[in-house]
Amino acid sequence: MAMQFTRIVNPVADMEIWNASSDGFSFVISHESRDGPGFHGPPGYVASWRSFSRNPGAIRVCGSPFKTLTEAEQACNAMLEYLTAKLEEE
Repeated sequence: MAMQFTRIVNPVADMEIWNASSDGFSFVISHESRDGPGFHGPPGYVASWRSFSRNPGAIRVCGSPFKTLTEAEQACNAMLEYLTAKLEEE
């Protein structure tokens, strides 16, 4: 089942951040640009994840930044599938 990302409401007008969690993992997608409000970096949607139990800090999802929010969501869902499969092997 695909995670449902929700946009986070924050006081910075044009800052775009979405989050979702499932199976002990938290995912965040942020939109970055070279200038303007919000996060600065290579343009696109940057996805990251972290474990609730292991707390290693945030880890960037391979392929970030993505051109579209949909691509970032798909990458997060693929990463979740990989992570949960690894946990089942342990």
